[in-house]
Amino acid sequence: MGRLVRRLLAWAVLGWAGLLLAIAGWGLRNASGTSDAIVVLGAAHYAGRPSPVLKARLDHALALWRAGRAPRVLVTGGRRAGDVLSEAEAGARYLRRHGVPASAILMEGAGRTTRESMTAAAAVLHLAVGARPRVLLVSDPFHMLRLDLVARLLGMAPRPTPTRTSPISARPAVQLEYLVRETGALPADLFPLMVERAAGRHRP
Repeated sequence: MGRLVRRLLAWAVLGWAGLLLAIAGWGLRNASGTSDAIVVLGAAHYAGRPSPVLKARLDHALALWRAGRAPRVLVTGGRRAGDVLSEAEAGARYLRRHGVPASAILMEGAGRTTRESMTAAAAVLHLAVGARPRVLLVSDPFHMLRLDLVARLLGMAPRPTPTRTSPISARPAVQLEYLVRETGALPADLFPLMVERAAGRHRP
């Protein structure tokens, strides 16, 4: 019995380490080509002023949009306690101030988590673009594998384009902390979506 427990623990550790490496490796990818929309994952803002993390994501989305990689930008994120604006509204204001016309901006301003935001974003894009929209996913590198898998389960065709200028990426210890957290967040988001898809609630 003790040998079996040790083997199971060893397999669990190997599986966790494999997931950690997959998350880190996925963050190194940077897709090319054009898509139907750029999807920017929300982050904190201060009375409408994007935090350094959110600003890095928005600046990366701006660069993609200016390069003609997609005709529209979808900003995501709801309100945190005490916020007057949602993360999506703060992002949209920033994009407009930097030259993106309102007609090219879509918003999902209700999601409080990655899964909620991506689910709502998929609904917005299916209405705006049609079935299986192609999306450039913009967030921090640690976030890319989870976003990619969630997007696929929600009927989108994702392409990872992580920002390289986030303060999270600039500090190895902080980056490692987020990578470790992601090993729990990824299955926590995927399993409910897989169950919902199996039940027919999300059809690609």
